[in-house]
Amino acid sequence: MAGKTDFTTEEMKEGSVLYFEQDNNLSGKATYRMQIVKASDDHIAIKIDNVGSIRYLLVPMLHAGDLQSVYFLDRESGDTWRYYSIVRTGKNANRLIGGNDSSAINRAVAVYRHLVGIPDNTEPPAARQ
Repeated sequence: MAGKTDFTTEEMKEGSVLYFEQDNNLSGKATYRMQIVKASDDHIAIKIDNVGSIRYLLVPMLHAGDLQSVYFLDRESGDTWRYYSIVRTGKNANRLIGGNDSSAINRAVAVYRHLVGIPDNTEPPAARQ
C-alpha cells in the first residue's frame, strides 16, 4: 500500500479483491477491502467494506465490516454512464456516527469523479460540512 497511487486496470478485473488504506481527517487511517463484483463494457459493480475498526479520538465508531458501500456504473449509451451507490452502517456502529450526510455525499462524489477522470482539486465539495 505504501507509495502506491491507483490500482491498475489489470488489478481491477472482475472477481479481484484489493485492499487500500484511506486517511480521514477525523478518524485517521483505515484499511478497506474492495471487491470487483462485475466488470464488463456496460456495467461495473464494486463492493467496499472496512477491514478493521475505525476510531475517533480512540473511541471505536465502526467495527470491522460495519461500513459497507456498493457502487454501480451502467452505460446508458456511448460515453454516458449512470452512477449510483448504496452505503450502510452495521447495527453495532457507534450511534455518534449518524447525521453526517455531507460526508457521505462528498465520498460518493469523490468516487464518481475519480472513476470518470474529473480532477479532485478543480471543483468544490458536493456538500458543505
